Amino acid sequence: MRTPAHPDRRPAPAGATRRNFLKAGGLLAAGTAGAPLVSSCSAAAGDAAPTLNVATVTNSQMVDMQSLTHHFTEKTGIKVRFLFLPENALRQRVTQDVAMQAGNFDVVTIGSYDAPFWGKYQWVTSLEPFFEKMSSSERSDYDRDDLLGPIRSILSYQDQQYAVFFYGESSMLYYRKDLFEKAGLQMPEQPSWSEITEFAKELNKPDQGTSGIILRGLPGWGANMAPFDTFINTYGGRWYDMDWQPQLTTEDVKNAITSYTTLGSQYGQSGITSHNFPECENIFASGDGAMWYDATSAAGYLSDPETSKVSDAVDFAYGPTAKVENGAHWLWSWSLGIESSSRKKDAAFEFIKWASSREYIQLVGKELGWGRVPPGTRRSSYDETPYGDKPWADLELTSIEGTDPEEPTEEPVPYTGVQYISIPEFQGLGNKVGRMLAAVLAGDLDTDGMADQAQAAALTVAEQGEYLKKQ
Repeated sequence: MRTPAHPDRRPAPAGATRRNFLKAGGLLAAGTAGAPLVSSCSAAAGDAAPTLNVATVTNSQMVDMQSLTHHFTEKTGIKVRFLFLPENALRQRVTQDVAMQAGNFDVVTIGSYDAPFWGKYQWVTSLEPFFEKMSSSERSDYDRDDLLGPIRSILSYQDQQYAVFFYGESSMLYYRKDLFEKAGLQMPEQPSWSEITEFAKELNKPDQGTSGIILRGLPGWGANMAPFDTFINTYGGRWYDMDWQPQLTTEDVKNAITSYTTLGSQYGQSGITSHNFPECENIFASGDGAMWYDATSAAGYLSDPETSKVSDAVDFAYGPTAKVENGAHWLWSWSLGIESSSRKKDAAFEFIKWASSREYIQLVGKELGWGRVPPGTRRSSYDETPYGDKPWADLELTSIEGTDPEEPTEEPVPYTGVQYISIPEFQGLGNKVGRMLAAVLAGDLDTDGMADQAQAAALTVAEQGEYLKKQ
């Protein structure tokens, strides 16, 4: 797989500035108030040991990290406090903090979309000097080459790595094999969306508390747009052609809209427009859905009897395709970076090194169970630990390594990214289109109306960002 292109690989348009990145995401006026920090270890009065402030998303892997951080403190003396926020709130809070150099956090959790831009704007610190200072034995123990290449590359800018992935993911389909067996249905290893629609129709039993399929509906470029963008790609669509002309009114894109919203509105869960990844995960784990299309990172949670009522019944298939295979599987990482304004950078690096180490993988496996190991990080997790024997592991790794953000669509495109477009304005554009998608799911807008409005919004971005060449 080729190394994905990044924002520095082509001349930056006039809009690709720090201010425009904030404006695109509606963050210039954002406040800094938020949830309180949660301490994983309490500091004694007068204790001079550093205390790190970590901002992170409320996903199960991050909660596991907090529960194990006392091992890090015992080893290093460094204490850690966590701020947990939902995905959209985390992005707003952290982006505001790093952009304004407020210094409220030492370690910040950012996604693969953010990392190259944040490195470019120097909101997070390059990790290369810290890696260079490691001794030969430390380098051997950490084994940087063991980190999966596709994800490592999307966290870099100008050959400098700005974040270390805490876990990585692609997308897959989860399904209840007990419900399929009862209905006499057989799930292909690589299903199509037309097959999934028929399965959802057959298995949708709202009167019995079971939805045919669970999908994200909460508006947001990293919420409902993440799975929906894979629909655009695999149905043969694209956001822009090579001249940055919007392509959102094509029949391929309209077919993607119709497919997603038909599944969600007719066979999806009640209250879908309020549901992002955590809500969908909880719904499926509670036994209220026959299928769920989302991130591979949920596999361990759904297979754990302590967290999932369907642990014995869940099975796995590749992310469904439609017209083409391109872009049917996304590539994402929640990663840890050091805020540039932090005054505890050395301690912060020690923490993210620990949280992404082989040692941490072993710790999770032994104390919490191998199914809860952070996925998509190290090749050795698949080759050398019991995690590699999990029923979803091969499918997960194949999906991650088979994803190509540089060629995410059937037709050539001027951008990179599968479930997002690597331009600063996409967070704002994706949020707008996500609201349109939610409106179609709610029955307040039709496919043609969404396509027309999305086309207009994409054209505005192309013109204002000076991507579209003036005629």
